[in-house]
Amino acid sequence: MNKKVFVIIVTYNGSKWIEKCINSLLHSTYPVGIVVIDNCSTDNSVELLKQFPQIHLIQSKENLGFGKANNIGIDYALKNNADYVFLLNQDTWIFDDTILNLVAVVQKNSSFGIVSPMHFSGDEKTLDEGFVTYYNRKIEGNSDENIAIVPFVNAAAWLVSSACLQKVGGFEPLFGHYGEDRNYCDRVLYHQFQIVIAENAKICHDRIITRSFKKDVIQSKYRMLSQVLDINNTLFASYANALKSVFGLPKYFKKSYSFTSIVKLFYNLVVYYMQLVFRMQTIKKTRKKSMIDVK
Repeated sequence: MNKKVFVIIVTYNGSKWIEKCINSLLHSTYPVGIVVIDNCSTDNSVELLKQFPQIHLIQSKENLGFGKANNIGIDYALKNNADYVFLLNQDTWIFDDTILNLVAVVQKNSSFGIVSPMHFSGDEKTLDEGFVTYYNRKIEGNSDENIAIVPFVNAAAWLVSSACLQKVGGFEPLFGHYGEDRNYCDRVLYHQFQIVIAENAKICHDRIITRSFKKDVIQSKYRMLSQVLDINNTLFASYANALKSVFGLPKYFKKSYSFTSIVKLFYNLVVYYMQLVFRMQTIKKTRKKSMIDVK
């Protein structure tokens, strides 16, 4: 209980979940500090947040997106001597022993940079659909049956050690709302930290995964950006992987959209790939920065 944990939540029009999320943290058996960065909500999110004097509320004058807003909270936590930072989505809630169990796992091994709980859906019984994909990619042969080592898990609930943050840094600001967690995981692995799932800790992620063409185009572009920025590969291999996505992603989505939409997606990705080529100097600088220990 002597390790200092700060929970960081980025909110944007999250009035539907805020009270349940914050109340679950207040009932945690492990004491935590709570930092909320509101991304200029237009609903009554801020009004609801101000009902909780226990939280430190930071109001942004604009919507900074997921990564940049979290970076503000991470900076605040580290300046206040956090041992661990728990990044938590606004549409989640935890259980009384969630953080206690996460801290117990991360203290087992100093190489554990990110520890995620199991993600259940809003019914508290069914595993979250997206989480299942990442959990099924766990590496076999772990000595601890309560820990699954994975190459990636989405950032809905990450306990990140201060050692990892001080070496890897925060989220890359080139990303908007998607792709920043994948880029961060790539950097964590490059700096010799592991990403693990604590199977005895859980959260509930109250979301419905929906598909829209606009969203898939944006996510596809950010996937390509994360590929060219992947410092685990050479620059040439990274651009080659992004080029493969120009052809592979339309093929992946062909069952979801009409032929006309797939052609439009392909065109968008070709144009974006060319933009990445023209921005190669920026990509090189960002990759180089990512390879250097922050502290």
